[in-house]
Amino acid sequence: MPHPAKDCRRSDCPVSFTLDLLGDKWTLLVVRDILFKDKKFYGDFLSSEEGIATNILADRLEKLDQTGILTWEKDPNHGSKYIYHLTEKGLDLLPMLLEMILWGAKHDPQTAAPRKFIQAVKKNREGVIREIREKLR
Repeated sequence: MPHPAKDCRRSDCPVSFTLDLLGDKWTLLVVRDILFKDKKFYGDFLSSEEGIATNILADRLEKLDQTGILTWEKDPNHGSKYIYHLTEKGLDLLPMLLEMILWGAKHDPQTAAPRKFIQAVKKNREGVIREIREKLR
């Protein structure tokens, strides 16, 4: 799997490695949209409430593809569109994103996270992970 250029690495720490791949403002939001919001087309990501710019989105999709986190294929119904999918490596981010959601829901009084979803994750985290992974396969 491609890795950030050796001379760009700050250290061999796993947290640093993860931040090198995912530590910008937009990358995990693209992954979030695939995992939790059923988004799979370029235009779907552009419609997210955070308002990602087209050049940033194109860059992040390319970065996620180059690092093996997502892949894409031509839409059989629209030859000019692409469908983006998470790879197994990308799906492995699901537990981390669930923890981020739980943390954000706990500490943000204005969270948009549905209470029912938060309760489901707290009660049966592995079941939620299994259900989401099966839906995306």
